[in-house]
Amino acid sequence: MILNFRSYITLMRIDKPIGIFLLLWPTLIALWLASNGVPNVKIVVIFVCGVFIMRSAGCVINDYADRNFDAHVTRTKNRPIASGTIKANSALKVFACMLTVALLLVLQLNTFTILLSCVAAILAIIYPFSKRFTNYPQFILGLAFAWSIPMAYAQVQGQLTNETWVLFLSSISWIIAYDTQYAMADKQDDLKVGIKSTAIAFGVYDKLIVFALQLCCLLGLYSIGVVNNFRWPFYLGLSMALCLAIYQQWIIKDRLPQRCMAAFLNNNYFGLVIFIGVMLS
Repeated sequence: MILNFRSYITLMRIDKPIGIFLLLWPTLIALWLASNGVPNVKIVVIFVCGVFIMRSAGCVINDYADRNFDAHVTRTKNRPIASGTIKANSALKVFACMLTVALLLVLQLNTFTILLSCVAAILAIIYPFSKRFTNYPQFILGLAFAWSIPMAYAQVQGQLTNETWVLFLSSISWIIAYDTQYAMADKQDDLKVGIKSTAIAFGVYDKLIVFALQLCCLLGLYSIGVVNNFRWPFYLGLSMALCLAIYQQWIIKDRLPQRCMAAFLNNNYFGLVIFIGVMLS
């Protein structure tokens, strides 16, 4: 019984919260910007809970989609479905339950946000299967992870402004960058089993493109700061994020799998310092 409980914890990646944080920072940034620095506490709680639920649901459907591949990849061969500790049908039931909880959360929001949440659910389902038909599944992940941004603006302001889309595109750039680093760690195994990724598509330019995407993210955020006359803490946060991006380039310079994973994990601090900068300014 205990073993099975632990397997479900692993299936939902509750034991590895990095994905929650990477989804959380853009969401909080959007809520703070949309509400001019004074977000409604109830709305923040709903969105934070939604982040936790949808990230976990995404991990479940991802493992279901990759159940025939994970056993052949060193890093994923011990995942619950791949190792047989959880049946595929049971995983689908967990996914359905989590979507139901997400629905109960989003029903507390306005109609516009509810409609946008339908897109979020579709993207969460499409992403795991996109690795079969496109060399750029990280772009689909970017859309899925950044979709909380238009939802935040829809809830707080009732409309999607130019700022919404600048923040949305900036977040997508960052997400593609860090998920490429993640994919770089699995590149050799992915080539063997036939899974597509930007780490493969970018080839020898992978490190350069990762850094360029992070710069695009920071430039987009910088433009938001200029338009809104943000104070110095915001730009300090961007500067610290730039330093982290440069540091990540050093980490992945030899493309060693463990180092690429370390760079991926470092993006938690990239998002954190930007959020702190937004909050303080």
